[in-house]
Amino acid sequence: MPPAVPQHCPTPRELDDLELLVSGALHPTQRYDEPGSPVTLALPPAIDAAAREAGQVELVDPEGLPLARVAVPGGEIEPLSHAQFGPFRHLYLSPATARAELAGRTFVPVTDALTSGQVEALRAHGPVALVALVGTGTPELSSVALVRATLRAAELLDDAAVLAVPLASHDDPEADHELGVRVLATYAGPDPVVGLVEPGEDDDLPAGVAEIVEEDQPAPDRRGLVLFFTGLSGSGKSTLARALMDRLLEQGGRTLTSLDGDVVRRNLSAGLTFSKEDRETNIRRIGWVAAEISRHGGVAVCSPIAPYDETRQQVRAMVDDAGGAFFLVHVATPLEECERRDRKGLYAKARRGEIPEFTGISSPYEEPADADVVVDTTGRTIEDALDDVIAALRTTGFLDLTTPVLTQGAPPLVEHGGPPGPDRVETPAPDDGVRAEGVSRLGASAPRTSTSGGEAAPLVGQGGTPGPDRVETPAPDSRPGAEEADAPLNVLFVCTANICRSPFMELLARHLAGPDANVVFSGAGTHGFQAHAMDDVMAATLAPRGVTDVASFASRPLDRDLLEQADVVLTAEAAHRTFILDDHPQLFRKVFTLGQFAETVQALDPDLSGRELVTEAARRRGAADAGLDVRDPYRQGAEAAETAAAGIERLLRVVVPALLGARETAR
Repeated sequence: MPPAVPQHCPTPRELDDLELLVSGALHPTQRYDEPGSPVTLALPPAIDAAAREAGQVELVDPEGLPLARVAVPGGEIEPLSHAQFGPFRHLYLSPATARAELAGRTFVPVTDALTSGQVEALRAHGPVALVALVGTGTPELSSVALVRATLRAAELLDDAAVLAVPLASHDDPEADHELGVRVLATYAGPDPVVGLVEPGEDDDLPAGVAEIVEEDQPAPDRRGLVLFFTGLSGSGKSTLARALMDRLLEQGGRTLTSLDGDVVRRNLSAGLTFSKEDRETNIRRIGWVAAEISRHGGVAVCSPIAPYDETRQQVRAMVDDAGGAFFLVHVATPLEECERRDRKGLYAKARRGEIPEFTGISSPYEEPADADVVVDTTGRTIEDALDDVIAALRTTGFLDLTTPVLTQGAPPLVEHGGPPGPDRVETPAPDDGVRAEGVSRLGASAPRTSTSGGEAAPLVGQGGTPGPDRVETPAPDSRPGAEEADAPLNVLFVCTANICRSPFMELLARHLAGPDANVVFSGAGTHGFQAHAMDDVMAATLAPRGVTDVASFASRPLDRDLLEQADVVLTAEAAHRTFILDDHPQLFRKVFTLGQFAETVQALDPDLSGRELVTEAARRRGAADAGLDVRDPYRQGAEAAETAAAGIERLLRVVVPALLGARETAR
């Protein structure tokens, strides 16, 4: 039985070459790898070995459609089919068809949008055939935009036809020029070929053409963007990436997608191992999704380790091919510092040989030579390190996050409904013209700007007639804030089903706070049951801690109203926080893991409490590290329940006194 013929999907450049070889456009070149020809076919080693054994390889398009069989060695081509779909496919004429249908015209190669001056110059040539050279790497515009712009320019001429020819670049100017001359001569046959005149300094684009170019090549600040953070485990790249996302969300104006954490692990990485091959596959998957986001003008933020330069270059190429911009951040925190920070003990396990192929220990990290910015987070705050990234982004023109949010047209700190408080401004009647959109209950979507006494300084007009961006200052005896200051703080605990961890948090927090606390503790589950009792095993851990009202508890599912009513949301795991923020990214300032919030408030001024503490924690929070999670003890037995209970109690004995302003007097 003869060996099976292997299949291979060539690169875009090789596919373009295949189309020209099969159509005869490269005559006299008829196959790949002729001596001295830039038209080559590179097969991966495994495919090459199988092809040599079978004597040929079958080339397929990205969708798996067989296009041709190529002899190995030799390079002779047996066509099987040709591409039938794609934008403007009806304009991809073979040389024979072009000579038959367009005879008598002057053939004009086009690689960029035609200017007004070039259109006028073409009138002297009578009927013309505008040949859009749309091959990989050749046109200044994307291939589709070049055809669209050429068609629009053709409408301005008396008699102009348009055809598309996939003449690719081979990164050899002399060889590419020779191929171009040969291809144009093959298409034109006996008809003349003329080049375009050089555009003058004041030459502009015709209106319709200019619109197409602007759409295809938007200004840097409107271009799709991939922010790619790379560095060792523990370098701070994820924390830095999250801080940048927060700043972007605060400013608004761009659609933003995070390709990091549990969302990626559930949806893109499922089934992959931690082998080198699978880790690189994971990076390529992330890169492909990020490139597609950039294709449509969005911003994607990724923070994988991505230790190998080859894979990072593949991601960069994907983004470039999609028309997006790739911004590489190398978080160059030294290995020693990363090991010092390692709360999970991963580096220690790697040094003991318990974790194979661990980057930095038993597997290399190839430092990028093409990073747009290099940041070492050693001994620096995240805010300080973030400033380096923001400054570099501003230099590129992709994003300007240096201007205060309020001066860039963000809505003032106005909230619909509820009593006004020290960090809020009363919502005026609709005809006052004050915008009141997208502001969270905590007023954390823009920096706090209050004076002592709680008056919102920059947002209040000090006399004169209130304008569309001003609110009348109330008289001192009617100053807003008293009712909000007296209103209880709403704390919402969240786990999965709301029958195990979050009810323990709710009931123990209520017990620790005491009956007179001006705080309301409640709970819900991301996949919560409706009106179920607390898990018996977990409930049993409350009695030794003095909690006796377990029977009154009833579970409930999490919903939007609960999230919006809460002043702060504390989740059991980072996965719960991600679940919430995937659907409600505007709430990112008030959603923490319990461990993250405890770690954050420990570093804050002990005089802060209540809403002031929550607002400051939102501004200075640390990362939602999975190492701070409270793991699910459900159906794991009494020992697992007690471990979870002890961990939650330890965290609540930090959080509850801090919220009450009684850190030294906790029960």
